[in-house]
Amino acid sequence: MRAAQILPTLFLPLAGLAACMPAPAPTDAGPESLPLMGGYRAEADPCRRVGEDAFTNQFLDDSADLVACPAGMENMGVFVTETGAVQVAEAAGFVLFSVPRG
Repeated sequence: MRAAQILPTLFLPLAGLAACMPAPAPTDAGPESLPLMGGYRAEADPCRRVGEDAFTNQFLDDSADLVACPAGMENMGVFVTETGAVQVAEAAGFVLFSVPRG
């Protein structure tokens, strides 16, 4: 009975220390830049078509466009709703979407 009272007292401070530790940094943050091309819906569109490189080729599809929108873009929800976009990655300050053609 005595051990059952002591063990929680020993582990409680350790749990508190773990909460103060910084979270580990992600190991694969993606590339620092993307092969961005012209605007997706119009030349001035903040969402850009994305070309192929060693990182983006894993997201390319014959039936969809790869599009990058700036992270935190105010109307990203509207873009997703209007285009049917599906988020596939985040890299270099952009959110990458696969947008079905059609």
